[in-house]
Amino acid sequence: MADDDADDLRETPLTGSALRRGARLASLPAGFAARTTWGIGRRLVGAPAAAVMNDVQRRTADQVFSVLGQLKGGAMKFGQALSIFEAALPEELVAPYRETLTKLQDAAPPMGAATVRRVMEREFGPDWADRFPDFEITPAAAASIGQVHHTWFVPEPGAEPVEVAVKLQYPGAGDALRSDLRQIGRLARLFGTLMPNLDVKALVAELQERVAEELDYSLEADAQARFAEAFADDPEIVVPRPLAHTERALVTTWLPGDRSLADVITTGTQQERDHLGEAYVRFLFAGPVRAGLLHADPHPGNFRVLPDGRLGVVDYGAVARVPDGLPAPIGPLLRAAADGDYATVAEGLRTEGFLKPGTRIDAEVLERYLSPLVTPIVDDTFSFDREWLRRQSQRLATPGPDGMSTALKLNVPPEYLLIHRVWAGGIGVLCQLGATARFRAIVSDSLPGFATA
Repeated sequence: MADDDADDLRETPLTGSALRRGARLASLPAGFAARTTWGIGRRLVGAPAAAVMNDVQRRTADQVFSVLGQLKGGAMKFGQALSIFEAALPEELVAPYRETLTKLQDAAPPMGAATVRRVMEREFGPDWADRFPDFEITPAAAASIGQVHHTWFVPEPGAEPVEVAVKLQYPGAGDALRSDLRQIGRLARLFGTLMPNLDVKALVAELQERVAEELDYSLEADAQARFAEAFADDPEIVVPRPLAHTERALVTTWLPGDRSLADVITTGTQQERDHLGEAYVRFLFAGPVRAGLLHADPHPGNFRVLPDGRLGVVDYGAVARVPDGLPAPIGPLLRAAADGDYATVAEGLRTEGFLKPGTRIDAEVLERYLSPLVTPIVDDTFSFDREWLRRQSQRLATPGPDGMSTALKLNVPPEYLLIHRVWAGGIGVLCQLGATARFRAIVSDSLPGFATA
């Protein structure tokens, strides 16, 4: 490693505090063990099991959200993924920590000014300041593996400056990200206690698989260029165009405004929630059709609210490549489910590999199990809300036929894993928004085979 890189690694807040981050993560299982022992003690003296479990969950949430809220790297990326599903948690458990979760969606402590200057020189050369006049050292946004600066960019000598965003990767982000995710993977049992209906191991494994792609901003620039072209004339969605990049820096056109979908979740009007929730869903469904790509990081911090009410979409480091669009059977099977034809749904799921060999499943049980995915498209409009999601999540987490016993019969084929994760995350965000919109029409317009099934 070069000396300059070594200096960067010592100074950046992501890697320079590696020991402190590791110690904070390591404190989680010890705290969980202590709380579990305390809970067993309470049970032995006659405390009700439900009350004890609630206390353990609440104390676990207090420590988990506190630690994740102080960290970057893989810990913060995991926290961002976790924050999408907070709407499924009981209100009494998550209410005190909602502000921390919202911050995980959209903010983090920045790099120091000296480190920023060194990174810019490393990526764009010693004359970088000439190409980036009025560069703002204080970042406009900072997240898990990089931060964004507002400035102007001269594409070539003599050209007019263009207002841009410069995304810089934290030095040493790759090693820190992999280390954190390995450690979090070992803590899956703890997070499972907090969210028993969420497959934490699968979520962490998916984040680990995407690390290499997310760290290569050249791949991100290519994906973003394809989205920008596909949505160039869209009246509701804006994708900033990439103008220049290196492996660890990305220059794109600037999106005006200082609000994100996370802010709308907190303070937005119902009109904003409905309008932006519909635009959010349209973007997720239209990407595979128009660009051959699925945006695979649906947390609200990646969706910006422009002053004219349009939805700007950033961060294309995590995408699923679907050159032929989403798998062809999805549209007809969703339509069959919306029409109540679960015999056809069961047969289709068996053909696609969702039903394990030799398993049988009652059509009515399957209907109840799949209702969180299907109910929003049965009628012309649907209203998402936290309470609806909590009821669905609690039902799916029970051991009966409507929950875990049915889940054990199902298998998500590899080609559907990321699609399923994005849809589940999208539903979580819509419930945080409390959006009402014409979701059936969106699916019909964007999902081949749904309207004609």
